[in-house]
Amino acid sequence: MKTKKIITVLILCFGLIITAQAQLVVRVRPHSPVLKGRPLAPSPRHIWMDGSWAVRGGVYMWTDGYWSSPRNGHVWINGHWKHQRGGWVWVPGHWRRRW
Repeated sequence: MKTKKIITVLILCFGLIITAQAQLVVRVRPHSPVLKGRPLAPSPRHIWMDGSWAVRGGVYMWTDGYWSSPRNGHVWINGHWKHQRGGWVWVPGHWRRRW
């Protein structure tokens, strides 16, 4: 019984850490670094994924863009900064189903 409680507490703490990192709020949103040239597309079908921000070690770190194969029935939504109470949060790019 005691082991179950410890495991439950650990799972809840781990979930809070993940949630906290996914919703890192900053008062001043970072500026994108100088953009590099895009490499040639591997094929005409590939889609360019813009560089984006990712939370690493409790801070936002820039990741460069890359080419990706499209997903059937989906469109790519670029990442963007969203203003909310207390500051800004990065919303990562994602695939959205076409209507």
